[in-house]
Amino acid sequence: MGYDAVFWILSNYKVFLLVLIRVSIILFMMPVFNSKTISMTVKACMSLMLAILVAPVAPVSQALFPHTSTGFFVVVLQEIFIGIVLSLLLRLVFAGLQIAGQMVGVQMGLSVANIMDPQTGVQSVIVSQFAYMIALLLFLVTNGHHAILRVLFQSFEILPPGTLVLSQPLYKMVMTMGHEMFVLSIKLMAPVMAILFLSQVALGILAKLVPQINMLIVSFSINVALGLFFFGLTLQYFWPVLARSLDKAVHILPLALRAMGG
Repeated sequence: MGYDAVFWILSNYKVFLLVLIRVSIILFMMPVFNSKTISMTVKACMSLMLAILVAPVAPVSQALFPHTSTGFFVVVLQEIFIGIVLSLLLRLVFAGLQIAGQMVGVQMGLSVANIMDPQTGVQSVIVSQFAYMIALLLFLVTNGHHAILRVLFQSFEILPPGTLVLSQPLYKMVMTMGHEMFVLSIKLMAPVMAILFLSQVALGILAKLVPQINMLIVSFSINVALGLFFFGLTLQYFWPVLARSLDKAVHILPLALRAMGG
């Protein structure tokens, strides 16, 4: 079986190369797979193995392979753009969680203790990272990564390499998911933000009534305790709200591919 696969790749190396380009771009940019905790060597091996599995059954013709170096460069740019758009549509959902956690963390006073997020490689508030890790775990538990792989295979049938066409529906889909990002962040963290706001109002009134108390020091511990307590209470509603946004993002990916196909 291994000899047959090598023989097919050598006979259809043009198809394999086109499939490998798209698979590697999407795999390096999609959530879960784009984590910096996964080494580049592992990502490259995963891309190569997926391309070997997908290429023999992907509806891609060797006629799509460009005959000039300029044409090949254009196809590579198109595949990069496709990977960026597809990953952006899905990552906007996770960005909504990070925005929500960032707002709550700042309101709690935890912004002074930023840490390095191993997933993205940038500094973030610990509440934001915690919300992102929970969402990523739920995404894996519900086989969301399988949905990504299904879309990856379907993409060759919906949008063959070299057939990219920019259109207005694609722009509207990106704007729709951008709107979903902010709506999701508000839905998840509005209760916690409201409680923290009311606690600040109460502490302000108490500071006027009892000026001897140092409210600046007291508010730190109170805000952290209230924020973590009510954030924990919102976790039971975390998945129902997140699932609707993720389902919307997964279903919009094939539509985006059709929009890019004109």
